[in-house]
Amino acid sequence: MERKIRNFNIDWLYIPEDIADGDKISCDESDFDKISLPHANKILPHHYFSEDDYRFVSWYRKHFRIDDKHKGKKIYIHFEGVMTIAKVYINGIFVGEHKGGYTPFEFDITDYVKYGDCDNLIAVQVDSKEHPEIPPEGFIVDYMLFGGIYRNVYIKIVNEFHIEDVYFVVDKLDKHSAEVSILTTLDGTKVSGSKVLTEIIDKDRNICMSSVIDVRNAGKEVTQKIKIENPRTWHPDHPYLYNVAVKLIVDNTVLDDYTFKTGLRTVYFGDDGKFYINGEPLKLRGLNRHQTFPYVGGAMPDRVQRKDADILKYELGLNYVRTSHYPQAVSFLERCDEIGILVFEEIPGWQHIGDENWKQLTKENIREMILRDRNHPCIFMWGVRINESQDDHEFYEETNKIAHDLDRSRPTGGVRYLRNSEKLEDVFTYNDFIYNLEGRVQLPNHKKYLISEYMGHMYPTKSYDNLQRLIMHARLHATIQDKQYGVPNIAGASGWCAFDYNTTRPFGSGDNICYHGVCDIFRLPKFAAHFYRSQADPKLYGAFVFIASYLIPSFEEENGDKLLIFSNCDFIKLYINEKFLKLIQPNRIDFPNLPHAPFEVSLKEVGVNYMDIRVNNAEITAVGIIDGVEVAKHTLKPYGKPYKLLLKVDDSEIYADGSDCTRVVVSVVDKNDSVLPYANIPVEFEINENGLLIGENPLVLEAGRGAIYIKSKRKPGKVILKARSLYVSSEAKIELDVKDRDYLYL
Repeated sequence: MERKIRNFNIDWLYIPEDIADGDKISCDESDFDKISLPHANKILPHHYFSEDDYRFVSWYRKHFRIDDKHKGKKIYIHFEGVMTIAKVYINGIFVGEHKGGYTPFEFDITDYVKYGDCDNLIAVQVDSKEHPEIPPEGFIVDYMLFGGIYRNVYIKIVNEFHIEDVYFVVDKLDKHSAEVSILTTLDGTKVSGSKVLTEIIDKDRNICMSSVIDVRNAGKEVTQKIKIENPRTWHPDHPYLYNVAVKLIVDNTVLDDYTFKTGLRTVYFGDDGKFYINGEPLKLRGLNRHQTFPYVGGAMPDRVQRKDADILKYELGLNYVRTSHYPQAVSFLERCDEIGILVFEEIPGWQHIGDENWKQLTKENIREMILRDRNHPCIFMWGVRINESQDDHEFYEETNKIAHDLDRSRPTGGVRYLRNSEKLEDVFTYNDFIYNLEGRVQLPNHKKYLISEYMGHMYPTKSYDNLQRLIMHARLHATIQDKQYGVPNIAGASGWCAFDYNTTRPFGSGDNICYHGVCDIFRLPKFAAHFYRSQADPKLYGAFVFIASYLIPSFEEENGDKLLIFSNCDFIKLYINEKFLKLIQPNRIDFPNLPHAPFEVSLKEVGVNYMDIRVNNAEITAVGIIDGVEVAKHTLKPYGKPYKLLLKVDDSEIYADGSDCTRVVVSVVDKNDSVLPYANIPVEFEINENGLLIGENPLVLEAGRGAIYIKSKRKPGKVILKARSLYVSSEAKIELDVKDRDYLYL
C-alpha cells in the first residue's frame, strides 16, 4: 500500500473554554459547537477589539474511524499550525505537545488508535494565552497571535518502512541541462531488496528522467543524481513546475510514493550586489505580507490564502514578497510557486530575544520551517534572525548553521534596523526608514544587501484619508522604489507593507489596525497599490493606466495643480471629455530609474479651467500608448450621489466542507458605477440557509468599500446574499454555488 494522506478538517467539535475533562472519552459534548478547520477560536470585528478577546484556552474534539485494512501501518496526525500550545490526546491518552503557532508538527498515533468499527477520539487542548516563553512573545509584538487550530490538519497512513522526507536541489543549471540531487530519508525497518525510484515528470505527464538506486547498502539517507536535458526553468515571469515522484519499491511493489511539485532554478546574491536567478540578474521589487485577515485572523482556508498570492502578483505587480514575521500557510507558498512570486521567508519574532529555552524554540522553528518548505522554488532566502533584534553572536551563528546544514541551496538573511549590526548571514537585510520622507535610501554598507522594509509607519495612510495624503503616500512609495532601482548594488527592496493588519495595543491608530499597507485590511487598493501594479511588464502582465486622484469639486484644493498618473505605457494621451489636451511623457526627471516612471502634468499648463470641471461635469481620461497603439485607459468622472450597492465575489463556487469561503467586496457607487470615496455608510446583509456570513452586519463602509466573507456549510446548495442600505433605493444580490468536493476526508 502506498501512502495515503487524508484531509482531517471536517466534523470537529469545539468549546471556547478550558474544561476539566476535555481529554476524556466520557466528556459531555452537548455544549460543543460543530465546526470545520481552519478555525479561529473567536470571530472578531475588523478593528476595535483587544488581544485579550482571543487569549484563552479552548478544546477541539473529533471522532473518527480507521479501517481494518490499515492494521500494521504507521498512522500520523499532522498539524500545519496551532496557536500557541497544542496538547494532543488520542482515546484519552496524551500523545504529545507542540509550542509555537507558526510551524507544523506531527505525532505518531499508531499505538493509540483502534481499527474497524471502533470509535476513536482525538482531543486537542489549544492554549492561546500570552506566552512570553515562546517566540515571538516575551515583549511587545507589533502583530496579533490569533488563537485556534487555524491551519489544516491531515492524517498520514504509511507502511512501517516508508519515506520520511525528500530534499530536492538544483546543483547546476543552464539552457542545455540541469543537474539535480535528490536526498531521500527513509524511516522504519529496512526491507530486503528495496529500491528507490525517482521520476521527474513534466506538465504533459512525460517522464523526463528517472533514476533507480538499491538501498541495500545505504543508510537512512539515499542520494540520487539526475541530469535533465533541455530543462524548463522556474522564474517569476515563467514559473514552470515539474512533478517529482519518489517511490520506495520492494519486489515490484510500491511501498511508498512521495510526490511534490518543484521548479528548476538557481538563486544567489553576487559580489556585485545583484540578485541572480538562473544566472541572470533580477531587481527584486516587493512588499511585506502579514497573514492577518479581517474577522478570523490567520484562520482562512487554502482558497483565500492562495488569493493573497494572486493579489500580490496580478494586482500589485510584485516579483517578490517577504513573509513578515513568521512562516505562512503552505497553500500561499504553493500558489507563489505556481504563478511566480519569489519569497523571503523568516522565523517568528519581533525585536525580542528571550532566554536559552526561548532560543531553543527558535532553533526548532528554523528546522521546522526549512524542512517544511525547502522544496518550494519560490523561496529564495531564509530569514534566520529575529526581526529587528539586537546582535547575539553565538545565537545567530547557530541559526545560520542550522539553515546551511538543512539547505545548501539558499542564502540566509537577517532583518535588522541597526545599521552597524554584525553581519553573520549571507545577505545584509536592512529596514531602511530614516530618510524615506526625503525620498532617499541609504547606500549599501555590505556587498550583498537587500532593503527589507521602508515607508510603513513613516507615512501611515488610511483608505479614507484625504486625497492629498493618498497621493503623497503613493508618490513616496514610487520615490523609494526609484531610488533602489538607481543603485545597482542594492539587490532589491520590499515596502512595508502590502495589507493593513491588526496589531496590539501599543501600535497603530488606537483601533487595533496598523494602516501601513498599500491596500486596506480587506485587500482593497489605496493609490499606492496602483503604483506597484504599474511597474509590471506590459508584455507579460498587461498594459495599465491609473489616475491617482478623485474628480471632486475641491479637486484643485486637495489635489493641487499636478495630475499624477501611474502607467507601464510609453506615453499618455490626456483628454478632458472628448477634447485632446496633450501627449505626456513619463517623468524621468523625478523618477529616472524605475522600469515605468509615473506621468505628471500641470493641468493649468494644458489649459484646464477648474471651474469648467466643476460646472460642466467634465471627465478626465488618460489613454496609454505602447508602440503607437492605444492599449489601456482610465477615466475620472465627477461623483454623483449614492445610487446603488455593488457586490463582487472572488469565486463563483466554494466547497461544502464547512470552512471554505470567499471574499465579497461591497461598494457604494453613483450612476456611473464610480465608487464614492467619502460614502462611509452602513450596509446590512441577508444570507440564506446554505451559507454563513463572516463579518460585521451591518458593515460600515470605508472609502465607499468594504468586504465580508461567505463561508460554506457541510451541504451543497446555492448561496444567496443580499445587501441593502438606507442610503440607496434598491438592494444588491449575488449567488454562488456550494459544491461537494472530490476529496478524501477522514
